[in-house]
Amino acid sequence: MKVTGFTFIRNAEKFGYPIVEAIRSILPLCDEFVVAVGNSTDNTIGLIQAIGSSKIRLIHTIWNDELREGGRVLAEETDKALAAISADTDWAFYIQGDEVLHEQYLDTVRQAMQDNLNDLGVDGLLFKYLHFYGSFRYVGDSRRWYRREIRVIRHTGNVASYRDAQGFRKKDNTKLRVKLIDAYIYHYGWVKPIELQRAKVGYFYRFWHSEEAMQRVANEAKQFSYEQHIDSLAEFTGTHPAVMLPRIASTNNSFTFDTRQRRYSPRVRILTFIEKLTNWRIGEYKNYRLLGK
Repeated sequence: MKVTGFTFIRNAEKFGYPIVEAIRSILPLCDEFVVAVGNSTDNTIGLIQAIGSSKIRLIHTIWNDELREGGRVLAEETDKALAAISADTDWAFYIQGDEVLHEQYLDTVRQAMQDNLNDLGVDGLLFKYLHFYGSFRYVGDSRRWYRREIRVIRHTGNVASYRDAQGFRKKDNTKLRVKLIDAYIYHYGWVKPIELQRAKVGYFYRFWHSEEAMQRVANEAKQFSYEQHIDSLAEFTGTHPAVMLPRIASTNNSFTFDTRQRRYSPRVRILTFIEKLTNWRIGEYKNYRLLGK
């Protein structure tokens, strides 16, 4: 069984992406790792080279900064990395630059890949998610956060990144058939110091908005605050991945939140009540076909 990791990144240092931690977290599962490094203005390449693994192979890409359709440029960059994977790869493990796999799940993921290796009816593996917000102390626990996403795909050459690179589909737009596994991806995209978060938001808005809308959007980004953009959070009581501990220790997160708050509309309050009672999220976006055990 051959496993290849793949990801894309640009300006990781400038925007505070834990790309090194992301790569290192799944490297033990991988026989090789393809990193598509976009045209950066910082030391992104140096950060990745300093990992010092012979498994890692860099490809250099140029982002299409004029592509402003729903974050489509992110999918394009994902596809560039995917296309560079070795042809004899069985499973391709995708990790984004702000995602980390806890080491406690390495054996679970490895076993799931092995168990489903010869079942061609399984196109990929679906992971659960923890979304950290504002501080490493809190995770999002409302409907605004996606609960699951595909991160391991069977390498057939017939799969492509979908929309803004959150998930995948077959090239004929068919949803992938996936197995849900008992492993979490830790998403750290919303837990940067506030100035870094404002810079990131302001920069990446351009891939969703027209040039005409950018002045208004840029002003919104400059005034971004964690307090104004959240409805509900829960205290995180688990442990963080070991690769993240140095970053966490060196990051000053002053954001605090009263986890008793629930800033829900009446509609969301009802839907949340039903979900907590039945574990059924009404209207949940599912870009996959979930297979039984």
